[in-house]
Amino acid sequence: MNSLADSTARRLALRRKAGLYRRRRTVESRAPSDPNLLRVDGTECIAFCGNDYLSLGTNAKVVEACQRAVRIHGAGSGASHLISGHSAEHRMLEEELADFTGRPRALLFSSGYMANLGVASALLGRHDTLLEDRLNHASLLDAAKLSGARLLRYRHGDADALGERLTGRVAGNRMVASDGVFSMDGDLAPLPDLARHCARHAAWLMVDDAHGFGVLGGGRGSVAHFGLSGTEVPILMLTLGKALGSAGAAVVGDDDLIDTLIQHARTYIYTTALPPAVAAAARAALAIVRDDPAPREALQRNISRFRHAARQLDLPLGGSETPIQPLLTGASTRTARIGELLFERGFWVGAIRPPTVPAGKARLRITLSSAHRPAQIDALAEGIAAALKAIPA
Repeated sequence: MNSLADSTARRLALRRKAGLYRRRRTVESRAPSDPNLLRVDGTECIAFCGNDYLSLGTNAKVVEACQRAVRIHGAGSGASHLISGHSAEHRMLEEELADFTGRPRALLFSSGYMANLGVASALLGRHDTLLEDRLNHASLLDAAKLSGARLLRYRHGDADALGERLTGRVAGNRMVASDGVFSMDGDLAPLPDLARHCARHAAWLMVDDAHGFGVLGGGRGSVAHFGLSGTEVPILMLTLGKALGSAGAAVVGDDDLIDTLIQHARTYIYTTALPPAVAAAARAALAIVRDDPAPREALQRNISRFRHAARQLDLPLGGSETPIQPLLTGASTRTARIGELLFERGFWVGAIRPPTVPAGKARLRITLSSAHRPAQIDALAEGIAAALKAIPA
């Protein structure tokens, strides 16, 4: 029998050889005047890999709300929500999220991953069925495993394929789960068609709107973008650590859904609540999303500018119109080399490889924010074009 050291060393060596080895970089500082200008591992670079799409994580009002709440509540919550960790900041954030999304209630979770696990495990069991888009986020796929429900996957973005699945033999309660905006491709799920099939086959539709909330539908997300109701999409998961620049997540829905999650979602019951200061920051960010369209308008201008620059340089971009702009690069080893070359030249871009994306679909995942400057966007496009030429397929 191999020792643990031998086994892990062999696995790591294979991962390095395949170009799949992941490494962490350390952000050492951020320029006060530019939230995307970072010092990372001793190198100054412009970040095009974060999810703070509206640049609210460094917004003065958001930071001040967080600091104020720290002085009142301290650094942490000290317990789970059901013991003594549920503060007035948590309560008000839940009420404001419910009001903004037009749902009766909201329930906070410590992360989107935990929210997805909690929903599936609370609502489904081994006699039920969970149907998912093939390119759903890993948290939704893991949620199926934890729930014990039978997992059926359908072709990416293909509502008719979902309809065929639902027409077949599907046991027990049926829940369909989909990203609203897919995290690696930036495309939108065909939510109206998914909702139509769910209504026809008495299935519950859950949307993970991590990358749509704050950005689409006047800030209310992809469900609002398509004009869908709470009846059509009864389970909606929102994250607070992307467009809202804070941390955590929430599930919004009707009273019975939220009460069921409070009683049965283990990832809610058995974990420490978010720090109240984080909830306060999210509340301040939500108020900006609700009242000020300027950050979304700036973001949209930057998306358009990057896509225009990419067309001018004939870069092989996908069809996304969201802040997530994928550029397919093929082999994992090539993708890793391109990512390193861009970093050396001052651009931090995500080099995404399997298993995060399917084999042969490695890519640069470029993400834009409202704070990116036109000159930075143009320079990135030119830098990518040069890197693709320097490291050909």
